[in-house]
Amino acid sequence: MIVLKATQDKVLAVLQSVSGIVERRHTLPILANVLIKKTGNALQFTTSDLEIQIRTTAELGGDTGDFSTTIGARKLIDILKTMPGDQTVGLESQQSKMILKGGKSRFTLQTLPAEDFPLVQEAANFGPAFSVPQKVLKDLMGQVSFAMAVQDIRYYLNGILFVAEGNTLSLVATDGHRLAFASAELDVDVGEKQEVILPRKTVLELQRLLSDVGGENSPRIEMQFANNQAKFTFGGMEFVTKLVEGKFPDYNRVIPRNHHNSVTLGRAPLLASLQRTAIMTSDKFKGVRLTIEPGTLRVASNNADQEEAVDELDIDYGGDTIDIGFNVTYLLDVLANMSQDMVKIELADSNSSALVSIPGNDNFKYVVMPMRI
Repeated sequence: MIVLKATQDKVLAVLQSVSGIVERRHTLPILANVLIKKTGNALQFTTSDLEIQIRTTAELGGDTGDFSTTIGARKLIDILKTMPGDQTVGLESQQSKMILKGGKSRFTLQTLPAEDFPLVQEAANFGPAFSVPQKVLKDLMGQVSFAMAVQDIRYYLNGILFVAEGNTLSLVATDGHRLAFASAELDVDVGEKQEVILPRKTVLELQRLLSDVGGENSPRIEMQFANNQAKFTFGGMEFVTKLVEGKFPDYNRVIPRNHHNSVTLGRAPLLASLQRTAIMTSDKFKGVRLTIEPGTLRVASNNADQEEAVDELDIDYGGDTIDIGFNVTYLLDVLANMSQDMVKIELADSNSSALVSIPGNDNFKYVVMPMRI
């Protein structure tokens, strides 16, 4: 049976949309495969890692009829990548193997039975669905995802807190040393508060898949939440993910409210200054010292080889003189992920956390703890 027959670019695009969660090495060999299910002319592609499941449907030619199998996802993609985009490729079933043909090339691939593929058991009681433009969600994720923890023993930090209430969507991420908060006004009313923690892998995969198209024609993403699962539907795809269980820190208590010293300056000059001084930090110790005094911001760093860097920026500031240390990576991350021209930094003293925000905009806040230098 000819399972599909289409141009390489169409087949590759469909496979790549579902393959991001597939691990090359897995305890269950079948999880390295994509489940292909043909019903009439429609082809359904499904991948899973037992906690996330992605499914999409496409019409890619071939014979009509019912057929299902699983085949190595990465291997199939690697082969397709070597072929021209406009070349017609075919996938045929032959006993317990699949034959991939393209031009004068022919590949025989091993399969595993479709009935052995472990599908994620979907929750029975998802809450009410609501939809937002994909770009809104992607932008919010981009503003906070860099602050997620990586393999922290406090598993609830390895992801993003997702809060929808009324017509506001807020995302929060923290690794215990810094916290990023971003929110947006929605064009729909979500109703009652819905609060979940999305796993790190889910966040990174959604960022990869969501559209950047803005404006009135921005494609939307529909969301539903259950006690331990979230379901996202967008662009012909269905994305089901397990949620992180646990209590996320109270971010409202972490965000400073009344720091009395504030300075507003250009984001690009500050980013460049920090990038210069970061060169003199070591891999183990990423500390930089910021000295803020009327008219001047001084950035300094040194390393174990007694090398040092000092950089100065002229600023409009008339507050207290503050000498404070930070992990330079935490400052570089936030500045590199912002697009605004100006940035506002609020401080109390050398021992209190700093608040980084956008002038005149309450929808983004970034808190960073000081570092002893």
